[in-house]
Amino acid sequence: MSIQQLRPYFTIEEESAAELVEKKSRFIALAVHVETEEEALSIIEDLRKRYYDARHNCYAYRLGASGEIAKSSDDGEPSGTAGRPMMDILVKKDLTDILVVVTRYFGGVLLGTGGLVRAYSGALSMALDNADVVTMIPVQMEKLKLAYSEIGKIKYILNESDVRIIDEQYGSDVELKVAVPTTVFGKFASALKEATSGEILLDCDIENVVYLKS
Repeated sequence: MSIQQLRPYFTIEEESAAELVEKKSRFIALAVHVETEEEALSIIEDLRKRYYDARHNCYAYRLGASGEIAKSSDDGEPSGTAGRPMMDILVKKDLTDILVVVTRYFGGVLLGTGGLVRAYSGALSMALDNADVVTMIPVQMEKLKLAYSEIGKIKYILNESDVRIIDEQYGSDVELKVAVPTTVFGKFASALKEATSGEILLDCDIENVVYLKS
């Protein structure tokens, strides 16, 4: 994958919860930001301990900028009635780096496969409606070393290119740590080269790319 193919993705910032009651069954939904499978599995285990007396703890999680890691579980419910519908919601909303768990306390009334899908999907949708969704954008991190006389024009270029200054250090020279959105990298690199008469040259390097909240 080239740096130009990297795209923003969406996740949630804080955990969010909701509860739905359907024919006496309680469906408790939780959505949490996670960044590793280990983190997701640890939270799932903690929830199983917290809701030790619940009938089911169904879950789905997606990880990575493209949701390349994805797993779901019906946890004993009929196949395809819980984990898969929950995953479908995450995919439809293009959410990743997220774990969702819906805990069910059985109320004694069978809901049928269609009723289960609606209940699990409904509880999760309520939790996601309460969540703060954030956009994560791919940026290349760069360090610029400048003379004091260049600061004005360079900061103008930074502003025009929507490049974020992460850190500034002032000594004999000025050192800036900046985050360059991959979508404007070529334009920014060319402007910087022209403004410094070729003294500052930047190269695309996917290894230097991180994702920051927009």
